[in-house]
Amino acid sequence: MVEIEVGSLSLADIEKVVFGQTKVELSKKTIEVIQESHNFLSDFSKNKVIYGINTGFGPMAQYKIDEADQKELQFNLIRSHCSGQGELIDPASVKASMLARLNTLSLGFSGVDKSAIDVLINLINHDVTPVIFKHGGVGASGDLVQLAHLALVMIGEGEVVYKGERQPTADVFKKLDIKPMQITLREGLAVMNGTSVMTGIGIVNSLNAERALSWSVAISAMICEMVDSYDDYFSPQLNQAKKHQGQQHVASLMRGIMEDSKYIRKREKQLYDTLVEEEVIDNKVQEYYSLRCVPQIVGAIYETIKEAQKLLVEEVNSANDNPIVDARNKNVYHGGNFHGDYVAFEMDKLKIAITKLSMLAERQLNFLMNPHLNGILPPFANLGKLGFNFGMQGVQFTATSTTAENQMLSNPMYIHSIPNNNDNQDIVSMGTNAASCAARVIENTFEVLAIEVVSVVQALDHLQKTDGLSSHSKEIYNKIREIVPVFSDDYPLYNKIKEVKFYMMKNSLLNV
Repeated sequence: MVEIEVGSLSLADIEKVVFGQTKVELSKKTIEVIQESHNFLSDFSKNKVIYGINTGFGPMAQYKIDEADQKELQFNLIRSHCSGQGELIDPASVKASMLARLNTLSLGFSGVDKSAIDVLINLINHDVTPVIFKHGGVGASGDLVQLAHLALVMIGEGEVVYKGERQPTADVFKKLDIKPMQITLREGLAVMNGTSVMTGIGIVNSLNAERALSWSVAISAMICEMVDSYDDYFSPQLNQAKKHQGQQHVASLMRGIMEDSKYIRKREKQLYDTLVEEEVIDNKVQEYYSLRCVPQIVGAIYETIKEAQKLLVEEVNSANDNPIVDARNKNVYHGGNFHGDYVAFEMDKLKIAITKLSMLAERQLNFLMNPHLNGILPPFANLGKLGFNFGMQGVQFTATSTTAENQMLSNPMYIHSIPNNNDNQDIVSMGTNAASCAARVIENTFEVLAIEVVSVVQALDHLQKTDGLSSHSKEIYNKIREIVPVFSDDYPLYNKIKEVKFYMMKNSLLNV
């Protein structure tokens, strides 16, 4: 059980709830804070003009709303903004978004009725995910459209996904005895006016990116073993000469993986302690950059992922709606905490970093495919009859085209602000689009990595170099071979590649 304590939700907590099916509950202190905030706003809002309670919304905020219409105003806001289109956001990201919204509303800066919190807890704990669409948010005033679809479910309307099926919310609420959110003051606006969807998608992205990085490091190590790489590329002495912690960390990971490998060579033994008399040295003095520079390349990506995770957790533990209800100082503050710039910028940086990871995988794959580069393998790691069979030739096209798509998608969303809402929202973050775009880049990268790792195990079998692999590399080899047995005859690989991809997305054999 993860206890929601004011402002202290961690990345580990989120991972447990979203991927580990851990349930959530409120601490006693959090319940008191929520109630105190709601009671204060109920008293404070009398005989005052407060945005979103007794005014219209956005550019219509100058219109005062009669007391008799104020509750219906919240329902109108929710229903009118349920205009999302496109594909559905995946269940894990929706669950992360609900947890982010739950945590934000529990900080005591929103003034909501506790029923808003209770329905979110019920949705999370029963693994019910609202139908929320990818298209609709511009990331200022938060994820208005996407969060409207969440709010619609919270009032008992709209649709949810439950047990893998899209169903009417009312039916599922009746089946699970879930009570809808009560509208008392500003619950509609409080749920909708925030960054929780872009943040939820972003957190799932960061965890998936971390897993992709772990596979990239592990596959890189396997290729180093395959080519009898020298050990100084990853040595502490070389990598500590550069001050970046990410580089040093990745080098350390690779040393740990290859520690018990029988194939990694000592440069001193090969080139220093032995007199080399050849004019042209048969053994490469240095490998191509895609192997030799893994710590430098992946180290920068690692630090980008970690920085994204830090800022996303800060966002989850922040009040990001408007206005801000401050029961302690007895005031209500109007501003723009719903603006998604921090998340948008991090998602753009993350997708650029992961695009580079896919480019590294594609170059390593190309090294495996081309005998003129590797000097030890047949074309396309082909275990069949050359000219008659094709090996991994076909799947290289997929890896190349997918990497090219990533390169196109890595152009930033953050700078593509388009004014809207009668120019009330005259500069926006596009954070939700940035997060969705990053998610696509990350999944694409797993496709490239899946093709690469299948090629690696085929190459290792051709070279008969499995016995001396490090224990970590041997474990990966065995896992992949359970999905894709060794083959020499041609057959359609698309289902096997997909199976490997989903295995990699759900499992990491390296703790980064």
